[in-house]
Amino acid sequence: MIPARFLVVLDADSTLIQDEVIELLADEAGRRAEVQAATEAAMRGEVDFAASLRSRVEELRGVPTDAFARVRARIRPTPGVRELTAAVHERGGVVGVVSGGFHEILDHVAPGLGVDRWRANRLEVAEDALTGRVDGDIVDAAVKAASLQEWAAELGVARAATIAIGDGANDLRMMSVAGLGLAFNAKPAVREQANVVIGAADLRQVIPLLP
Repeated sequence: MIPARFLVVLDADSTLIQDEVIELLADEAGRRAEVQAATEAAMRGEVDFAASLRSRVEELRGVPTDAFARVRARIRPTPGVRELTAAVHERGGVVGVVSGGFHEILDHVAPGLGVDRWRANRLEVAEDALTGRVDGDIVDAAVKAASLQEWAAELGVARAATIAIGDGANDLRMMSVAGLGLAFNAKPAVREQANVVIGAADLRQVIPLLP
């Protein structure tokens, strides 16, 4: 494998895309308000992410799996995302996404946005409906940071040539291990700790920062 020149790793919800997928799924259960409040608290870092995710996924119990297609149809890519991924590729870089969201959505959305590799949670299903549980280990802050480091090692990319982009408290560890941590559409705690804050919700603003 030819080493990449650099690696850009993004969060998914509210970064790669404009939406919080778990809230769109909660719409299908009529429980968006409860889930939205819990998501906001988790992104601000007020509660443990893994525990919060488990409690929010419990609210999805009984949602039929055909809801995934409806949710995917509602996904709004973040402005500038395709231009950013194209610019990364033109410069010899690789784009990764590591998300506290779900493979059931990301597997369909990521390829069309120019993402090269991604990691996310999976939802447990039984009899064509969600059980209200996460299937397997949860992608939390530690997994996000480890994924960036693992991918960089696989690609032969030095830490200094990695960029992490996120909005929530669970992105901070990933941002801290990257050569450059960018706060995008971010909560106050993330803006305070980032190397660079992107003010406009347009990923084209990242292009001038690429190696």
